[in-house]
Amino acid sequence: MKFGALQRRVKRCEQVMAVRIGETQDHWNVLSQVWRQGWSPLRIVVVGLAGGFIAGKLEVPGKVNGARWLQMVGSVSSLFASAQAAFASVVAAQAAETADDAADQVDEAAGPPPAAAARPAARPAAEPELREPRPAEAATELSER
Repeated sequence: MKFGALQRRVKRCEQVMAVRIGETQDHWNVLSQVWRQGWSPLRIVVVGLAGGFIAGKLEVPGKVNGARWLQMVGSVSSLFASAQAAFASVVAAQAAETADDAADQVDEAAGPPPAAAARPAARPAAEPELREPRPAEAATELSER
């Protein structure tokens, strides 16, 4: 296969992957929104009671006790939290790349500035007005005199 054909194939695969990533992010956003809306206080209480009942019925002396169940629930919740954090970091990195690409495209489209626009109009120097510094300026010695 020729090098140009390989480049086109790679470019096409990158475009397909970018579209699929966008679709996945959209689906994830919808799922997280529906998930949060679905957990009403009543449902949380019912699931907690049902989970406690099942844990009590399945408790085998010496193997799985209440402390073990709490440890397992904590581990699973940590797993989900770390997965969400990793996904958020990936989304943030992609957003930063998209912003960089857009800035590069704007810079390329704008081209060099015209000579007349490059120089701002000269303004007469205004006299700085003397005033008392504000309390915060006086306290930090950041008076703008």
